[in-house]
Amino acid sequence: MNKFLIGFSLLVMCACNSVKVETLDVSKPLEYCSAQTQRTLTELKGDSTIDYTIMPRNILNGSNIWNCKKATKEEWTSGFWPGVLWYDYENTHDPNIKQYAEKFTQSLAFLSHTHAYDHDLGFLVFTSFGNGYRLTGNSAYKKILIDSADTLATLFNPKVGTILSWPREMEFNNWPYNTIIDNMINLELLFWASKHGGGKRLYDIAVSHADHTMKNQFKPDYSCYHVALYDTLTGKFIKGITHQGYSDKSMWARGQAWAIYGFTVCYRETHDIKYLNFAQKVANVYLKRLPQDFVPYWDFDAPQIPNAPKDASAACVVASALLEMSTYLDSNKALVYKNDALKMLESLSSPAYQSGKSNPSFLLHSTGHWPNGSEINASIIYADYYYYEALLRLEKLNRGEKLFIN
Repeated sequence: MNKFLIGFSLLVMCACNSVKVETLDVSKPLEYCSAQTQRTLTELKGDSTIDYTIMPRNILNGSNIWNCKKATKEEWTSGFWPGVLWYDYENTHDPNIKQYAEKFTQSLAFLSHTHAYDHDLGFLVFTSFGNGYRLTGNSAYKKILIDSADTLATLFNPKVGTILSWPREMEFNNWPYNTIIDNMINLELLFWASKHGGGKRLYDIAVSHADHTMKNQFKPDYSCYHVALYDTLTGKFIKGITHQGYSDKSMWARGQAWAIYGFTVCYRETHDIKYLNFAQKVANVYLKRLPQDFVPYWDFDAPQIPNAPKDASAACVVASALLEMSTYLDSNKALVYKNDALKMLESLSSPAYQSGKSNPSFLLHSTGHWPNGSEINASIIYADYYYYEALLRLEKLNRGEKLFIN
């Protein structure tokens, strides 16, 4: 072998060995999630039968029982508990868990024929019926998903190019037309429905929303604004603001998480490289500012840091997104993002973040809405959902399985 080939081989070896491969025994946290799911079911049963229209929402700091909410069009988190049950069924193959998942999911069927309250239909329906259809192929679920996507599409304004997030803010608080970064998660429902009989119109709406969000809702460093405001009549972008972050200039952790996840999904569904490139840029600004344990403070610019509350829910969302993103990249980039996801899951699976015996949720230390003073340093159901999702994705990757079958 000549000197050039030897040198080149050494460079390749160094490049491949430059990133330490992280490991996590995913079986243990998966067993833990299943056990905690059973604890929640026991709590929900109480001394009587389960009310399948009542969903776990949070366990506040200092409490050890779930605060539950009635499943309504206004309660945006209602789909996450059925989603947790579907993930538990996927993990355990327990037919009893499947029955619980079906019953809690069915209580949300009304959403498919209810006037759109806001953008949260994707959160509500795809977490529940979407996972249910993926695991069972139930044709009734398919119809509900497509009907819900059609309902969500009624909030699309072609002049603006996005889906209206909060109609109520326009009606009651005199806001302009608004689109929040959370809305990126709901595009998955539109993409899915388009592929399964809903038509290209739903695909086009999702792409338009993603493109306008990418253009208007990010600062030069690729941190996102929580809310983009548009002129209702002309569709012109007015400005970006926050609602749940510390300030208009700060980086709200969960908002950035929604963006990373949402644009990764956009690449999966469109194969347009601009979304994958953008998802990486949005992820990189998040990753470079993380604390040592890879779980963010609720806002990266919160003045109380290092004494500010963490947001485990953001870490769960990003871990799941990075595992998917890693499957679309060359080996070196893939390893970096996968390792970062593993570091997040390692921390989240430690006693510092797992609820353990203290309560039946999976995780502690999420922050819902700091400016509103709600769900601070709490256990929150969507953290549990994305934690379970990330663990199951990791298990599939470890087995060499595809995460998605189109």
